[in-house]
Amino acid sequence: MSSKENVAINQLLEKLERRYALRVLWALRDGHPQTFRLLQDSVGGITPNTLNTRIKELREEGLMEHGNDGYVVTASGQDLLKRLSDLQAFASRWAAARAKK
Repeated sequence: MSSKENVAINQLLEKLERRYALRVLWALRDGHPQTFRLLQDSVGGITPNTLNTRIKELREEGLMEHGNDGYVVTASGQDLLKRLSDLQAFASRWAAARAKK
């Protein structure tokens, strides 16, 4: 992996590692717009202040936007979520294996 590629992945991971950032995006993965309150409920346990901060950051990064009906992921956000979709299958297998222990 080149130095430029390392910088790019590190920058993306830095954004996604912020508390609740990935969970906010994941809550929007079905493509249906969500109001602030619905998004807060979908994420669970996030304070309004933290949600406001994450929304602002994710909008600045071009991963989500606010449309007429609520918050949605952008095309770039959809691309990211598509690439993370295998995470669901992995998480299910991982949880099942842990439950057997």
